[in-house]
Amino acid sequence: MSDPIDRLLDAAEQGKSIIKNRDILHFSYIPNQIQHRKSEQEQVTQSLLPILKQSRPSNLLVYGKPGTGKTLVVKKVISKIQERVEKSNFPIKLVYSNSKEETTLYGLLVSLGRQMGLSDKELPTTGLAISEIFKRLLNRIIEDKTNAIFVIDEIDYLAQLVSKTGKDILYQLTRANERLDSGSLTLVGISNDLTFKEKLDPRVISSLGEEEIVFPNYDVEQIKKIIEERIKEAFIENSVDEPAVNLCAAMAGGEHGDARRAIDLIRVAGEIAERNQADKVTSDHVREASQKIEENKEETSLKSFPLHEKLVLIAIMKANGSSTGEIYASYKALCKSVGRDELTQRRITQMLSEIELSGIISGRLVHQGTHGRTKKYKLTISSDLIKKTFKDDLTLQDII
Repeated sequence: MSDPIDRLLDAAEQGKSIIKNRDILHFSYIPNQIQHRKSEQEQVTQSLLPILKQSRPSNLLVYGKPGTGKTLVVKKVISKIQERVEKSNFPIKLVYSNSKEETTLYGLLVSLGRQMGLSDKELPTTGLAISEIFKRLLNRIIEDKTNAIFVIDEIDYLAQLVSKTGKDILYQLTRANERLDSGSLTLVGISNDLTFKEKLDPRVISSLGEEEIVFPNYDVEQIKKIIEERIKEAFIENSVDEPAVNLCAAMAGGEHGDARRAIDLIRVAGEIAERNQADKVTSDHVREASQKIEENKEETSLKSFPLHEKLVLIAIMKANGSSTGEIYASYKALCKSVGRDELTQRRITQMLSEIELSGIISGRLVHQGTHGRTKKYKLTISSDLIKKTFKDDLTLQDII
């Protein structure tokens, strides 16, 4: 019997390859031409133009649903400005960071500081107060007389970090120029949340949203053209069926016009087709890709849950369709099994509402006559997915 690893490697070396450039199918790829976003490219460019005239641009907020090209457009404009900056003596620094990827306010500010040229010694990865990190960032701007543009992607996530830490960092960022004797700081925020500003302090709103650009959703036809352009560059000729392209566009168009979702679908469908040594990507490959992406997304979400949320999910799994009280009783028994102190029933009730928002469970109110009302919860994902995701967690191995 042949070795399974060798068999797969041999097939990869000798078999068909219908994808010729995988990088083009990655969400971070910036194409030469960004389709259906001419107006938005012009607006972002016009907003940041003053930096080339040695003036400080206004703070800018860019809104739009996921996959509407916000980051793509801002990154392209920034890179084009950077090319021009390198040919001039005017000290300009353009830096980019993603709030969600950095996960902590400290990490985000250190990421910005590194791009400003601050060393590990000047800005250690732990041990400083947030106010001290910010002070050192501003000092670097003053010393180098730098005109800095900080692009913060998923800035709505930063707002959540701010509320948790109680640090008014957004206010400090937007008012930084009041503390600068030389140089300048402009903030460009990119947000998936159209209601983001409603959650902010009014002082921040007035200074953060000096200029705003809203990116509309793509329609199905626009998404189809975006996919076709990527396919032309990424796949060998005639290796993707037209119905597969239409299905990708329809699936992504039905989800708020998400072009990134469409590109992910065609990439994974291409990988599945290659694995099956198919000549073409078909609609069946796209359907299989959709299922795989959805499972991966749910698995990633489940792995990120804290221990007590995982215990609550296992309690629901063991008693699917049960009331809050029944789930809490099951949860307490699980805590005892793993040797952890249980949280209060009130906290678990709150937790159930939070998990419900993620779509992993669903709840419905049930009237019990004279006993009032109760809420019953059930899983919207398979028990097998929960078992598969939690099986490597040593704390949970014995109870799943």
